[in-house]
Amino acid sequence: MSQAIQLDKRDYVWLFTIDQPEKMNALDFDANDEMTAHWREFITTETARVAVVTGSGDKSFCAGADLKTYTMPFATSPAMQFRQKYTNGPGFAGITRGMEIHKPVIAAVNGFAMSGGLELALSADLRFCSPNAVFAFQDVRWGFHPCDGGCVRLPQIVGLGHAMEMILSGDRVDAEHAYRIGLVNRIISADRLLDETLAYAEKLASRAPLAQQAAKEVVLSAYGKAMEDALRMESRSFYDLGQTEDLDEGTTAFREKRDAQFKGR
Repeated sequence: MSQAIQLDKRDYVWLFTIDQPEKMNALDFDANDEMTAHWREFITTETARVAVVTGSGDKSFCAGADLKTYTMPFATSPAMQFRQKYTNGPGFAGITRGMEIHKPVIAAVNGFAMSGGLELALSADLRFCSPNAVFAFQDVRWGFHPCDGGCVRLPQIVGLGHAMEMILSGDRVDAEHAYRIGLVNRIISADRLLDETLAYAEKLASRAPLAQQAAKEVVLSAYGKAMEDALRMESRSFYDLGQTEDLDEGTTAFREKRDAQFKGR
């Protein structure tokens, strides 16, 4: 492992920090594999309920792929070999494709979120950013387009028109514009961004984890489906939650006027 990713396990909240500020927190293949392994651990660890992902320093969240290493396979490997190893896997940063994470994920965007870095942010459920955050898909400047969920997730989050503008132009978007089009949920001062994001993550971690995971699965799975099919999926998920200990705890806590202590069972 490259040790390019710092993982801080804070009880129910896990903090993922891309720690390569000298390269604007861009990821090479080794760092990508490292992050993938961490996400798999997060998924399978029962006590891990919420993830926060950010970048080291105050200039960049993630500048995307380290093009010096990512472009080499195109020149040195057969096309099919490259596709099989790198584009059919879990995607950029281990989370953008083929990795089902039903637990809440928050991106604390502390600067540049470019190309793959923006796709990483889009794969989170919530995006908080600092005022100096900058977002862009620069791919068309180099001869390709977003390939780790950017063409799929961005229209769902900001709408078709805004997404087309960003994807087809490669232009940069500042924090205020990102907030205006719904790309980010909140703008927080740089000195408070991580603390406030972690505090919000702690709040999420105090909620019923099974309900959160089921709700997230319904929201993502129901998108684009026929209304009747989507409603049926939601109803079935609600029924399944009725069989959980967490629901008993939640309703008991409501009657007793106390905070619920959910166990994820």
